[in-house]
Amino acid sequence: MSYNQGSYYRPSSFGGFRFFPPVVKILLIINTAVFIITGVFGYFHIGQVSLRGIINMIFGLMPLGQGFYPWQLITYQFLHADIIHILFNMVFGLWMFGKEVEQVWGSKKFLFYYLFCGVMAGIAQLLLAPIFEPALGPTIGASGAIYGVLIAFAVMYPDQYVYVYFLIPVKVKYFVMALIVIGVMSIGGESNIANLAHLGGALAGYLYILYDRYRVTSGRRSPRIFRRHSANSQWESTDNTDNSLVDAKVYDISESKSFEQKNEQAIPQKRIDEILDKISRSGYQSLSDEEKKILFEASKRMN
Repeated sequence: MSYNQGSYYRPSSFGGFRFFPPVVKILLIINTAVFIITGVFGYFHIGQVSLRGIINMIFGLMPLGQGFYPWQLITYQFLHADIIHILFNMVFGLWMFGKEVEQVWGSKKFLFYYLFCGVMAGIAQLLLAPIFEPALGPTIGASGAIYGVLIAFAVMYPDQYVYVYFLIPVKVKYFVMALIVIGVMSIGGESNIANLAHLGGALAGYLYILYDRYRVTSGRRSPRIFRRHSANSQWESTDNTDNSLVDAKVYDISESKSFEQKNEQAIPQKRIDEILDKISRSGYQSLSDEEKKILFEASKRMN
């Protein structure tokens, strides 16, 4: 499956922030809100301990035997150390690449995949850091989940180009490979970067995609825990149109009313198949506004 080989990827801004896919939008809002709240209140102290330090110890990912609690595998993903940290994860990672993945997969599957990569990244950090890296304190940040998102995008659009430092065009597949190599080479270094979490998130994402692709191509049923999240798979053929459109909800219902009035009759199945074929060839961002609305209307009718 090829995706616009030789084209340069620039994130779509169709419709502005209001039309961001819902999960990406919510994750951006939550991470930003948590960062602002911890930034504002983090400088207060309780005794000799800063409130930021207390927040990190309770909700950051603490090493095993040093304050670890199971909920930290989720909550650590929403804490960030500084403005550069959150900008890299939310703008470069989630906004640039997560939008396209969610629009193709659907919101339920994307949310599960994002949190799954983040949790597996945390587990990798917990189990491997004591062996390969010094466990100096809590691990925070969404980088493990973001590496999973990068893997998904690279698998979908391997020959798209991104601009490194806004100047150097590099194919996504080579860019992600370089990040992985740098992460492996940095294990055991003296920096405070959780390289094992990054690599754990990337590996979890890749294995998930391999499993999802195998499940679809072999016709096997998923375990129940994955079944509802795998229904909108990127790898399904266009003959399975019913499943492919379940979660393609990008538009607000209020914005689509005028379109409904103009298009009261059922949308021809052939037209929907043509749009899905276009996504397979060129990616969701290649659709026109009308085609995106058609997908939205088709998904709404199925629900």
